[in-house]
Amino acid sequence: MEPANKSEISPNSFLLMGIPGLEHLHIWIGIPFCSMYVVAVVGNVTILAVVRAEQSLHEPMFLFLCMLSVTDLVLSTSTLPRMLCLFWLGAHHIAFEACLAQMFFIHSFTAMESGFFLAMAIDRYVAICEPLRHATILTHSRIAKMGAAVLVRGVAFFSPHPILLKQLPYCRTRIIAHTYCEFMAVVKLACVDIGATKRYSLSVAFMIGSCDCLFIAFSYALILRAVFRLPSREARLKALGTCGSHVCVIVVFYSTAGFTFLTHRFGHNVAPQVHIFIANIYLVVPPFLNPIVYGIKTKKIREHVLSSLRVKLS
Repeated sequence: MEPANKSEISPNSFLLMGIPGLEHLHIWIGIPFCSMYVVAVVGNVTILAVVRAEQSLHEPMFLFLCMLSVTDLVLSTSTLPRMLCLFWLGAHHIAFEACLAQMFFIHSFTAMESGFFLAMAIDRYVAICEPLRHATILTHSRIAKMGAAVLVRGVAFFSPHPILLKQLPYCRTRIIAHTYCEFMAVVKLACVDIGATKRYSLSVAFMIGSCDCLFIAFSYALILRAVFRLPSREARLKALGTCGSHVCVIVVFYSTAGFTFLTHRFGHNVAPQVHIFIANIYLVVPPFLNPIVYGIKTKKIREHVLSSLRVKLS
């Protein structure tokens, strides 16, 4: 390895260290992460295949679910295979361009995940609070526009990240104390003032996360108000059960992502292994939970999968 104090615009590679202090447990830590990744891939691919094959599922809820599944597949695949190579094979080196690409996918698709959670919350609001107008409000054209807006927002706000890092000189150590190329972990290795770059990244993340979270909370508050006005106790319990499972996934996503964001800004006393472990959780747990909560617990998808299995077994 070249001297650590040599300034270069584009270093050949970085060195990912994994979870500091838990290197001796990397092999064991990789097992649950691998298991969740397999479930995430199988579950999300199954959802995409089922919705594509079943014409009756071409409804707003399932179309947004497909967008979320694609996002989950890209988000988890951009990090987990490389992370498992680090845990199990000791593959610490990552090329500079691969690091920038991974960083772009992580941050832009995390923003897209947040946007699709908001879109699904809007769909639930319209379905429960305006059931007679659901089909006319959320037409296929509007669904496509909402999906495109979420996609463009994620790409537009986070494309500057790799461009900014490409221009920075790196004259400190190339060791990244993390399991993947996280923006704040990489930018700290630069040997110039990075105040403006850090402020841009944190501001964008805060703006997107807080706005989406606020609108989701507002949507579910209106949904709860409508649910408690339903005359049937059975209907109220069914609606609450559906919304409750959705809210659990959203809470896991925003709480872990929020913890990671706040740790960069304020949590200088948080143990590195705690910070990094939770930063990994928000990349693998939502893609693992989404197909279970939105797929298995959705009657139409569950019935289609079971009927397909019965046909194949017979």
